Amino acid sequence: MTKDHATVWGNCLQTIRKNVNQQSFKTWFEPIKPVRLDQNALTIQVPNKFFYEWLEEHYVNLLKTTIRRELGDRGRLEYQILMSSGSSAAGTGPSPKNGGFQVSNSGGKAPAAKGGSGYAPGMVDTQSIQNPFVIPGIRKVKVESQLNPNYLFDNYIEGDCNRLARSAGLAIAKKPGTTSFNPLVIFGDVGLGKTHLAHAIGNDVLTRFPSKTVLYVSSEKFTNQIIQSIKNNAVNDFVNFYQLIDVLIVDDIQFLANKQKTQEIFFHIFNQLHQNGKQIILTSDRPPKDLDGMEERLISRFKWGLSADLQAPELETRIAILESKMNREGLELPADVTEFICYNIQNNIRELEGVLVSLMAQSSLNRREIDMDLTKQVIRNFVKQINKEITVEYIQKLVAEHFSLPVDKLQGKTRKRQVVIARQLSMYLAKNLTDKSLKAIGENFGGRDHSTVIYSCKTVSDLMETDMIFKDTVAELEKKIKLSLHDQ
Repeated sequence: MTKDHATVWGNCLQTIRKNVNQQSFKTWFEPIKPVRLDQNALTIQVPNKFFYEWLEEHYVNLLKTTIRRELGDRGRLEYQILMSSGSSAAGTGPSPKNGGFQVSNSGGKAPAAKGGSGYAPGMVDTQSIQNPFVIPGIRKVKVESQLNPNYLFDNYIEGDCNRLARSAGLAIAKKPGTTSFNPLVIFGDVGLGKTHLAHAIGNDVLTRFPSKTVLYVSSEKFTNQIIQSIKNNAVNDFVNFYQLIDVLIVDDIQFLANKQKTQEIFFHIFNQLHQNGKQIILTSDRPPKDLDGMEERLISRFKWGLSADLQAPELETRIAILESKMNREGLELPADVTEFICYNIQNNIRELEGVLVSLMAQSSLNRREIDMDLTKQVIRNFVKQINKEITVEYIQKLVAEHFSLPVDKLQGKTRKRQVVIARQLSMYLAKNLTDKSLKAIGENFGGRDHSTVIYSCKTVSDLMETDMIFKDTVAELEKKIKLSLHDQ
């Protein structure tokens, strides 16, 4: 039976897999491609010269034994080095260390490994700092994911503000690189949980697929690595390293704006990863279409997958987030304190955590219970003006006072014109000034359904357009509600 190059190399891989660990196999043997079989010589293609030298240094005996098992005692292996352009050419020369193996340098001089210290070109000394450049096998250090182990799906609270992004992240974690969410671009304002969600996806991938290589890198660090690789004349090794990553997470992609060389290199890395079915996750403070200073070809690729935005969480979600953090800290707060914090901290989840940490510190240092007075003192460091929560009950109280009615009339079934107008106006203000749902508002008015609330809001809006006195009344009540709840 005649063998072809793919069959021979496939048989070799089966043997090699049994003799090396899974990570080494994935890093150093999966990227190899069989090119041709010429009698007793099998030619394989490797990504760069450093890759070839690493195989020769660490796996030459295993390769020699394996190839001769397939092709006989005269069997030999030849290498073809892929140039950065993706082309390759013939031209063989003996390799003195490998006992008869040959290497073909593909028409150009690939940069050789420097220094003999066990580092690939462009690396920094990992004894001083952690660096995602560390290649598996070198000094027995594997690729560090750079992920924060505390950022998980379990403590990422879902709400209307983030449901799409979180659901997409879970789908990716279950099948990285194979969903239509590739790339996933998570965008939103500062402090809304973009980085948390990106880390959660990476951590979940590692839990489900321990053999996969996940790497988180900030855009600033990525840029600095490129600068270092250019200084060391090792851009090819930089690109080849990143092509080994299964899930690449780049944070704050907007900071690549106006960095032409960085964008060019990232463009090639993006293409290779995407073509090879690897997962790409990006975060940004704005949607791809609004990324100024970014090459159009990159923006178009960012739009290939899913762009999911994170909105400021609604009150209920903020309360759930704060309570989740309290549970992790073993802390209990009075319900009114929790609601007060969440009503005043509206647009930044990090500030919620900051308030909680400050409260714990103040309580511990001053040996006092966390009450409303202490909470107000801490909140003043985070917001310019403290507001109490505007509730449906409070709106009903002020409106009833304005119309000289008892509150229970607004909640009852009477159809007297003055009561109906006061009730509809209360519903209108509740919808505009609180975070309550239409259903929740209706329940505060004698269990009425959401359609009644919608009708009431429309009626008030129509009246405001035709009756200027009524419009002034609404404005006056709205102003009174807001001013009376400011903590002067």
